[in-house]
Amino acid sequence: MSARSFFDTNVLIYADDKAAPAKQRRALGLIAEHRRAGTGVVSLQVLQEYFVTITRKLQVDARTARRKVELLAEFDVASPEVADILAAIDLHRLHGFSFWDALILRSAKQAGCSVLFSEDLQRQRELDGVRIVNPFE
Repeated sequence: MSARSFFDTNVLIYADDKAAPAKQRRALGLIAEHRRAGTGVVSLQVLQEYFVTITRKLQVDARTARRKVELLAEFDVASPEVADILAAIDLHRLHGFSFWDALILRSAKQAGCSVLFSEDLQRQRELDGVRIVNPFE
């Protein structure tokens, strides 16, 4: 069974990126696996970033992008609160992550995830019980 896993925006974007077919296949497989197992998690931040990126960079029309966001929202959706923002600021200060990456990490932790799929963060690092995994390596 799959571990409860948080998806960073970049992994979701690859599911729509025809220019990177190997990464697209891997991203689609991970999304499908975690959808079936009920172990996928995203955050409001991820859903927002996903919409903006696929409409701007991949030229997906807004109606289609909206439907894709609806489908991704079938995962558990983490909704950060003020305490999470403050904790992300602390992660930023103490570990050097960008604020946005720190908020992703905090959201994964608060959602009870043991894995964070991300291409951008420090791979194979574990922080507060969340292991960062680059699924494309």
